[in-house]
Amino acid sequence: MSLPVGFRVGGVHAGVKAGHQNRDLALFWSDVPASAAGVFTLNKVCGAPVKLSRSRLPSEHARCVIINSGNANACTGEKGYEDAEDITEQLASIMSCSARDVLICSTGVIGRFLPMQKFYQAIPSLPAAIGNTEAHLETAARSIMTTDTVPKFCHRQFMVQGKKVTITGVCKGAAMIMPNMATMLGVIMTDAGLTKVQADVCLREAVNQSFNCISVEGHTSTSDSVILLANGQAGVGEFTGDDLTEFQLVLNEVATELAQKIIRDAEGADHYVTIDVNGLPTYADAMHVAKTIANDALVKTAITGNDPNWGRIVSACGRTGMPLTEKNISLSINGLVIFKQGSPTDQDVKEVSLSMKTGEVRIELTFDLGKSSCRVWTCDLTQEYVHLNADYTT
Repeated sequence: MSLPVGFRVGGVHAGVKAGHQNRDLALFWSDVPASAAGVFTLNKVCGAPVKLSRSRLPSEHARCVIINSGNANACTGEKGYEDAEDITEQLASIMSCSARDVLICSTGVIGRFLPMQKFYQAIPSLPAAIGNTEAHLETAARSIMTTDTVPKFCHRQFMVQGKKVTITGVCKGAAMIMPNMATMLGVIMTDAGLTKVQADVCLREAVNQSFNCISVEGHTSTSDSVILLANGQAGVGEFTGDDLTEFQLVLNEVATELAQKIIRDAEGADHYVTIDVNGLPTYADAMHVAKTIANDALVKTAITGNDPNWGRIVSACGRTGMPLTEKNISLSINGLVIFKQGSPTDQDVKEVSLSMKTGEVRIELTFDLGKSSCRVWTCDLTQEYVHLNADYTT
């Protein structure tokens, strides 16, 4: 696992998150000014770090992202915003950069003030904690986890004009997941050379194909943030034409892998579910149907029990408000056609149920109303999920 040229990352224990050994403060640092862009939650109730980082992006001179876990600094009023500003100022002073070039994210419990004294004590230890090894990357990924069970990171490398370009991404997320986006944080770093406008356009396209296509339970968080840093240290110069197209394709791959890792680590989940919707008039129509199914509690609990209860899926399509009837719908589960153009098939449902017990479920809906399609990823809804979220703050 490689970091892009000119980046260093790491994490330390600040004591924000419960547990004496838990690292809970991460830094993603570029040795030179980087073009940066961000995509943030659409929830109107959003955290102070979202408001502050959003105000500083896009940028062509960003230096870093600092992230804490254990406390979302959301619904904390003016004090919360001032605390977020104070953290960026403290870090900027230590790292010899402008506070405006420091971006910040927080994740954890909503409605609690940050323990600022702990930040004052921990921030000075960050410079010595960052490096460019895989071990540093894993530490940074672990430092931003909340209910995640595993750290999430990935990377891709490709050649441009005879030089190697690297894209490395880190994210966290396991619940309160719903486009747009999810209760997730992500930092994607690259040594590609982009303008701030290119960074913004490329990130938004990548997010639309990845993080905006996942759902656990349909709750949009207060803290969702994905930030792209591009420092140009690969030595290729500004990307244009086919080079920029190639960069976009690879960035999409990185974002998609990270998004899928979130679903595979969803709280209490036993099943990883892919939903393909085909044959509708527009992409927005297809996405509306797919999200409706992905967030339907009856569909999700049926999947938990390996129950191929296709009636729940078909009826969910009918409540989308789309101008359709059951005759427009065909449905397969794990490649086994179970409903076709308004009528059940003679498919053995026990065979379908057996295929679902692998933990991998693919729902494919085909309509005869157009040519647009989409794919989303979700999971089942288990008793363990209810238990984890019933006891989250107590």
